[in-house]
Amino acid sequence: MRAPRTNRTTRKQRKSSFSVDYRRRKICRFCENKIDMVDYKDERMIRRFVSDRGKIIPRRISGNCARHQRQLTVAIKRGRHLGLLPYTSESYR
Repeated sequence: MRAPRTNRTTRKQRKSSFSVDYRRRKICRFCENKIDMVDYKDERMIRRFVSDRGKIIPRRISGNCARHQRQLTVAIKRGRHLGLLPYTSESYR
């Protein structure tokens, strides 16, 4: 049989020792501005969601909702196909 522990801490005491960092939840820019469809021709807006390497910024970082992130991905791909957006950055090529 095991001997009973003497240095027992409660779950609440252990949690309080860690610093809790709450971040503000990001809001979808398209929902905030009441934009229904993401337009591939609006290059300036779409460029915000493409990294300097030419990658599409993920939803957890950009804060978009799932619906608008899907539309944004399609718009970026259409813009790339038409030559409005680069596939990669200049320095990466």
